[in-house]
Amino acid sequence: MFIGEYTYNLDDKNRIAVPTKFREFFNSGLVITKGLDNCLFVYTKKEWQKLVDRLANLPISQAKSRAFSRLMLAGAMDLGLDKQGRIVLPDYLKKFAGLNKQVVLAGLYNRLEVWDAKKWEKYQVVSEKDTTDMAEGLVDLGI
Repeated sequence: MFIGEYTYNLDDKNRIAVPTKFREFFNSGLVITKGLDNCLFVYTKKEWQKLVDRLANLPISQAKSRAFSRLMLAGAMDLGLDKQGRIVLPDYLKKFAGLNKQVVLAGLYNRLEVWDAKKWEKYQVVSEKDTTDMAEGLVDLGI
């Protein structure tokens, strides 16, 4: 399970460290893809396969299903950790997420999200103002 926020620097070779306590989950590799809200999603191979299975069952006759599948699948890349526990971000993913020097890895249970630190800060300011509305909306989901 991934939880917490971790701030790292993206080096000149587009390498970013994965938090030490999460590295064991990525021993067999990982998949990184374009996420929502202009961040990147990082999945273990097992969690990625669960998502792919769900995407494969979406109706291709619906434009939104096709678009979401394209975002997630065509934007994905198989990666592995180097000896220092880092991944090398492809340029197209770095550009998509607008990543600069400082990045935040946010743990969200079954995935990590990679954010530009300034964008993450702005996102938090906006979302934290709406916590009451968010909480009330979750009642409909049984939470």
